[in-house]
Amino acid sequence: MEEIERKFLVTNTDFIDESNVQNRIVQGYLNSNPSRTVRVRIKGEKGFLTIKGKGNNSGTTRFEWEKEIPVSEAELLLQLCEKGIIDKIRYEIPLGKHTFEVDVFSGENQGLIMAEVELSNEHESFEKPQWLGKEVTGDKKYYNSYLSEHSFKTWK
Repeated sequence: MEEIERKFLVTNTDFIDESNVQNRIVQGYLNSNPSRTVRVRIKGEKGFLTIKGKGNNSGTTRFEWEKEIPVSEAELLLQLCEKGIIDKIRYEIPLGKHTFEVDVFSGENQGLIMAEVELSNEHESFEKPQWLGKEVTGDKKYYNSYLSEHSFKTWK
């Protein structure tokens, strides 16, 4: 399966009033390197195991495989993860025919707010909300796997 998405920084918290769903996400990485990541995630009341491949040159497209697992198993796997657990609240905001997912990070990444939108192809147009800021698609320092190793609080 291919995942096609674009990522943006968020300029303010106006999106909160537009959100129809919000979930706490806690995730860690069993393996993270330039060619693949293996992630364990608890999102709300569900557990997931996800493998993501290396992105294309623009960073918009990459292989993604995800399987739902029991939360109890996800909790055990999180204990095996590499240093740097990600903790965030994800807000879902429908806009036109797309849904923006806005992550408000806490813990070591507090202060970072990012949005992503999944697309059917790299060139698909989409409506941009007024709170959407600079595009960071393909900038590896905004990948969750990078943030788990180099927290936002340590950036200069």
